[in-house]
Amino acid sequence: MPHTRPGDTPAVDAPVGPRTWWPVAAVLLAIAWGGNEFTPLLVMYREQGHLGDVTVDALLAAYVFGIVPALLLGGPLSDRHGRRPLLLPAAPVGALGSLVLALDPTSPVLLATGRVLCGVALGLVMAVGSTWITELSARTGERAAGPRRGSLSLTVGFLLGAGVAAALAQFGPWPTHLAYVLHAAGALAAGVWLLRVPETNPALHRDARAPLLDDLRITAVGHKRFLSVVVPLAPWVFGCGGSAYAVLPALLSDHAGTIPIAFAGGMTVLSLGCGIGMQAVARRIDTPASARATVTALSIVAVGMALAAWAAVSPSLPLGVLAAVVLGTGYGLGLVAGLSEVARIAGPGQLAGLTAVFYSLTYLGFFAPMVLAWLRTTWSYGQMFGFGAAAAALCLVIVAVSSRKNLPLAGGGRGGR
Repeated sequence: MPHTRPGDTPAVDAPVGPRTWWPVAAVLLAIAWGGNEFTPLLVMYREQGHLGDVTVDALLAAYVFGIVPALLLGGPLSDRHGRRPLLLPAAPVGALGSLVLALDPTSPVLLATGRVLCGVALGLVMAVGSTWITELSARTGERAAGPRRGSLSLTVGFLLGAGVAAALAQFGPWPTHLAYVLHAAGALAAGVWLLRVPETNPALHRDARAPLLDDLRITAVGHKRFLSVVVPLAPWVFGCGGSAYAVLPALLSDHAGTIPIAFAGGMTVLSLGCGIGMQAVARRIDTPASARATVTALSIVAVGMALAAWAAVSPSLPLGVLAAVVLGTGYGLGLVAGLSEVARIAGPGQLAGLTAVFYSLTYLGFFAPMVLAWLRTTWSYGQMFGFGAAAAALCLVIVAVSSRKNLPLAGGGRGGR
């Protein structure tokens, strides 16, 4: 093992053990926790009466404005400078975001600022962290497990963040503060653990004097399979999530008795738990020979949207819970299917960049609750979810037609152009 002094960056060729990826996964989990702890608290912010429905849903989506730039810049920059320099700031930024959210629950400006900071942290971990886990897994001969480990870490974080925040807000002291402060402490602890992970980027010594725009040109985005299989799927990933744990709990809150915040958290935990369960078996569905996993995911999404439309027309807890279960399952499979396709399509040195593009497209789905709240004076939620079911079915047809076309070569990123 190369000799290093305290504080040195672990060498690129440092030995990698079977659990070396755990600290990276812990940071993904902690930052995802912070990204989703706000979601079940939407009911609380609405009940306070200081913020309207559209404003609250806009705050949910506000962190996309932090996620997308961090994704699109963080991925290529990590391809140029390494994974560690880009991921190390994520935990402190995420902790700061939570502390800002705790300052004043009635201030849209502070809440939006905190959400954007949480988004910046989440964007970094989703692009850089997921790639780092994939590379660490490849170093131990488990490359195929990398995308699943990354998506599973994120989903567990989303689940725990929502569940803990909802429980503390409903039953604990300082409902608008405690969850955020606890998250900040946990994120910083995970960030310290990350310091021991070795660098894996094989392009670490790339000429940093070359124009950054060269790194931002992710040529694999133009791959025909990315356009015909990944793009039709991506917005549905968090479109499912936003519908399951932001829209449905609001529609059914009157049926939740005296614990609407806990109910919203329970819906989030349930849908994400189903996503975790599906991710655990997704590798048996995914295959490099076709888009079977993506076709299956979009089929589930279409059914989930139809059930959500039914629940909106005839509100009932059992029907709403069933819709959340199906949508959560579609989210889980869609995330793994998309990441697996990206890992096969990405050319040399473009995995982080293409992963960033994929995640940016997935987060377009988080605008769905805000758009639905804005349009509800024109169309009912039942009509809008019905349109969503039809749109998902159309995307399913597009992917099914392209399922076995433009398959990338074994080396990745060069086939089917």
